[in-house]
Amino acid sequence: MEAIPFDDRDGVIWFNGEMVPWREARLHVLSHALHYASCVFEGERSYAGKIFKLTEHSQRLALSAEILGFELPYSIAEIDAACIETCKQNDIIDGYVRPVAWRGSEMMGVSAQATRINVAIAAWPWPSYFSPEARMKGIRLKTSNWRRPDPQTAPVMAKAAGLYMICTLSKHAAEAEGYDDCLMLDWRGRVAESTGANIFLVFDDGKLHTPTPDCFLDGITRRTVIDLARQRGIEVVERVIMPGELKDANEIFLTGTAAEVTPVGEIDDLKFSVGEITQWMMEDYDKAVGKEDADAQSAAE
Repeated sequence: MEAIPFDDRDGVIWFNGEMVPWREARLHVLSHALHYASCVFEGERSYAGKIFKLTEHSQRLALSAEILGFELPYSIAEIDAACIETCKQNDIIDGYVRPVAWRGSEMMGVSAQATRINVAIAAWPWPSYFSPEARMKGIRLKTSNWRRPDPQTAPVMAKAAGLYMICTLSKHAAEAEGYDDCLMLDWRGRVAESTGANIFLVFDDGKLHTPTPDCFLDGITRRTVIDLARQRGIEVVERVIMPGELKDANEIFLTGTAAEVTPVGEIDDLKFSVGEITQWMMEDYDKAVGKEDADAQSAAE
């Protein structure tokens, strides 16, 4: 089935405080963000009509903007309300929400202090990020040649558009070889994350190990899963993880708003099973976000 282009859909988009017909929500070709990546965004999920951890996402959007040197022209409460209203106006019960903020076209050049800060919010139905079949048996990752940058060379703690350029390059290269996604190392050669999700590993000690997020996002889903694991009595260890340790892992999974909790079945030539702890985290996360309620509601309809 052919995908529907994202610029040619029915519905509305919240654009600088107003609901605009979907096809009319446009920006100028000389917008600063397009040329100089002065753009931040969020990815959120709505389950059974409720956006999971909405305020945390709105707060991170504001923080990302601050890191990139600009201030959102709306409060956290206003962004929250706009996200909720955008879902309502588009009849989104289970879907994806994308707030985005960027510098406009009032100035063109590296320095753009007088540009308008624009904010838009779109929402649309969203299936699984990876296919259900891939999630059940574990997705396939290939180690990327691109690496997460040194915090002294990029604003790594912002969810900024420019930081995802190497993710697109990595994922395209992996998909061309039949993989689902990439494992990304950091500039020191340490395990970091995938192209859009954090990573967890289970070793013989039964603990949940995850890289210290010192050059990539400490994801909201990552923190949620850490809390869920501790509620089960599973010890979580945040530490340096080297690629050579992957062969000793029994289970590996990814976490993210889009990925949710997704098992990893392969990394390069290494294979892993979808084990008990991974299954627990998948089940616990589904309960935490209200996915079971959403599934029940869909079945009832």
